[in-house]
Amino acid sequence: MARAPLNCREQCTVEGLDGSASAAVEQAFRLVYAEVFSEAPYNEREDDVAAAFRRFRSQTRKPTFRGALARTESAGEPVGMAYGYALGSNTGWWDQLTEAVPDDMRREDGRRTFGLMELAVRKAWREQGIARRLHQVLLSGLGAERVILNVHPESGAASAAYRSWGYHKVGEARPWEGAALHDVLLLDLLNR
Repeated sequence: MARAPLNCREQCTVEGLDGSASAAVEQAFRLVYAEVFSEAPYNEREDDVAAAFRRFRSQTRKPTFRGALARTESAGEPVGMAYGYALGSNTGWWDQLTEAVPDDMRREDGRRTFGLMELAVRKAWREQGIARRLHQVLLSGLGAERVILNVHPESGAASAAYRSWGYHKVGEARPWEGAALHDVLLLDLLNR
């Protein structure tokens, strides 16, 4: 799935990666994740990052996994990342919602819905269109009907970006035990 890098304001490139290519550059994904999610409202610590990257290793082995990595053109420094995979028919994603949704919305077949697990840009590189480019590269040629994600409601900039890209709220969920209530957002790819 490796694609030619796309320029982002001539300051960075954004590259689409499959699972094995993403696993090979795990440290770049981890660097971005650790820096961004240590900030409020997430306040993740080293043990949270370690847990996220145990999941990342497992996720990169999924045949539908996709990653996108933004790096500086000059030094190749990681500045942003995104990744996700198609939800399988036995996904528990919909079970996490605080209120049930119709059965037709819950139906998954391993191709219908792409779960956007993470999208992050390091602070010094924000407001330059990098998040949008990561999102575009990640979804390019996807073939899914829709994209779903959880976003912390206190992440004002992230929520605003997702909504400007066409996402709408379909519910609220606690994505893991002890998690704050997150907004569940959906992007309809068929009617864009």
